[in-house]
Amino acid sequence: MESISKAYVNPEEKELDPALLDASVIDRLPNPSGYRLLVFPSKQKSKSEGGIELLQTTTERESLATVVAWVVKMGPLCYKDESRFHGIPWCQENQWVLIGRYAGTRFKLNFEGDDNPQEVRIINDDEVIGTILHPDDIVSMT
Repeated sequence: MESISKAYVNPEEKELDPALLDASVIDRLPNPSGYRLLVFPSKQKSKSEGGIELLQTTTERESLATVVAWVVKMGPLCYKDESRFHGIPWCQENQWVLIGRYAGTRFKLNFEGDDNPQEVRIINDDEVIGTILHPDDIVSMT
């Protein structure tokens, strides 16, 4: 079984390429219920721009506060509330989005054979702030 960590094309940079996620891995991910979305938070780089190796606590703190995520799955009721969304979804699956700094419920997935559990979040559909083309376009404010 391919692991989620295989989708990180440059382990030192922690760069996620969601297109590399194996379909069987996606099938094994939790299905969000109702109006919720399953997202992968963007991983933080393990080295500074100057090439200095960052402490694990620093990268973990940055990951907790990330505002960028990849939409993996959407619940069956996402953006169906006509009075709130007027029939216009704010995002779709396979899209980078901006979310609130500490939005959603965080947990890690650890599939058999995967040495590096990956964090995912389940967020509410109204916690999406906007969409973006590439996660590196957003700079952390911490």
